[in-house]
Amino acid sequence: MSGQIQGEAGQRRRLGAWLAPEEKAMAAFRVDLMTRARARHGKVEPAGVVREFESFINRDAVLRMNLTRAIDQARDAGHVLGYGSVEELMMALDYVMTYAPPFSQASTIILPINGLLEWLMCMPSGYAVFRDPAFNRHMKRVLDLWCGFLCGPHSRTHLNDASPNGWFCPEALKKTGMSQFLCDPAAPYWGFASWNDFFTRRFKPDARPVHEPGNSRAIVSACEASPYAIGENVQRHDKFWLKSQPYSLGEIFTGREPELARRFVGGTIYQAYLGATYYHRWHAPVAGRIQKAYLVDGTYYSDLEAEGEDPHGLNDSQGYTTAVAARAIIVIEADDPAVGQVACVFVGMAEVSSCVIDAMPGQDVEKGDELGYFQYGGSTYCLIFEPGVIQEFGPRPPFSSDAEPVPVNAYLASAR
Repeated sequence: MSGQIQGEAGQRRRLGAWLAPEEKAMAAFRVDLMTRARARHGKVEPAGVVREFESFINRDAVLRMNLTRAIDQARDAGHVLGYGSVEELMMALDYVMTYAPPFSQASTIILPINGLLEWLMCMPSGYAVFRDPAFNRHMKRVLDLWCGFLCGPHSRTHLNDASPNGWFCPEALKKTGMSQFLCDPAAPYWGFASWNDFFTRRFKPDARPVHEPGNSRAIVSACEASPYAIGENVQRHDKFWLKSQPYSLGEIFTGREPELARRFVGGTIYQAYLGATYYHRWHAPVAGRIQKAYLVDGTYYSDLEAEGEDPHGLNDSQGYTTAVAARAIIVIEADDPAVGQVACVFVGMAEVSSCVIDAMPGQDVEKGDELGYFQYGGSTYCLIFEPGVIQEFGPRPPFSSDAEPVPVNAYLASAR
């Protein structure tokens, strides 16, 4: 089947450890967060973007109906949300605008908004809500505001060595592998200016050496990411909304780039996902010149009906998200003509506030050079190759749900 994803057939995968694996822990998180939000309500002026978001929903009768019905459907199904109305949901969102995620060895919850919305997203009335373009424009404003908080000094609440919530306590250091990263344990907050500064931390020099820098046909991993799927014979347009989630180039690149989509028809896609404690910067998989670099606005919490009524649906919809979610696209013309052009698609899922592109068109890059980074949020990425380029991949399906990440700059594939 053209564009078929190769992976573990029929197996549900909650990937990346962005949320607690047990529903009991997620329910307790929502109840606690809502309790805190109610206690804060009325004492602090709500954020303007949240007020405007709520006003927008109240003015759109159909949208308000669908969001209210999604809340009711989730509660009627027995799911503990912690809130019971659109007004209370907005109250919770406003509270999150000054929330910095703590560490927890047992049930770390890195994506609080995803945790609030995860059951609404997979209710019958929720699918249309989270695909609505105007709803997503308002959601982006909310996420951008929260990103601003996470980029500031007040977000450093848990950047300390106090157990159990500090990101530098012994349990957290082991989980994050902090010994590999640039930091200063003797400095306040270990030298990090903000939560986002910690989240986008850099490796120490030589922590991730580039595989065979002189071999132009050895392609390296663009992210520190666990293999998810490989798609062969990718089509210009395909039914990406089906359970098999075939990749659809026209939708990935958008209608503004028809020639780019045509170039990769019949080619190969490699997709991998980033975990909560992984490195979140992107690097060039080949040496060459940047031909295109652009951002695509999209959805943030839309998952696929075909994955069923399950909060894991956003994780299990990663093929689908390449066509609909907010993303950055960077195309490199490889120095080696046998490699041709390589499209790098960095997809923001859930709380992604922004994908930041560092490399611009016309710039020459060496294999392993930084291209940009995810500025907070769940994430997945794809490398797309022209037909006949790939001889073999190092990682091969079926991929397990606990697959170790392929290190950034490590060997990924060979060109013919």
